[in-house]
Amino acid sequence: MVLGTSSTASIIVNTILIILIAAYLVYQGYIVWKRNKVAKMLDEDDFREGMHKGQIIDLREKKDFDAGHVLGARSIPYATLKTRFQEVRPDLPVYIYDQGRSLSSRAALFLAKKGYKELFILHYGFQRWNGKTKKRS
Repeated sequence: MVLGTSSTASIIVNTILIILIAAYLVYQGYIVWKRNKVAKMLDEDDFREGMHKGQIIDLREKKDFDAGHVLGARSIPYATLKTRFQEVRPDLPVYIYDQGRSLSSRAALFLAKKGYKELFILHYGFQRWNGKTKKRS
């Protein structure tokens, strides 16, 4: 009896884990789908080419921004975006990046809800940026 109960418990735990992993993957897929509806992912060359036509927003924390950022970028950390989004002009294209791209995806979804139309995300974020940078002294 004890072996049967242990086996049953193991099956239940494994089933729950599989359901949780599947739910997480479905959720991530949904986020990517939603992001792709409101923003365009750009590789570094396309980002660099287009950023001169709009505004560049660095979503990383201020200390990371000060350590080095894309030349011409403005710091609006993701943690403050909901209170500072009015600083971003809705009539100009918005080029956003963070260290990778997860915060940028969330920021694009938020900005789209606020009516921003031209949203572009640096595909691999600042971690792979090879263009011009600036550091604060």
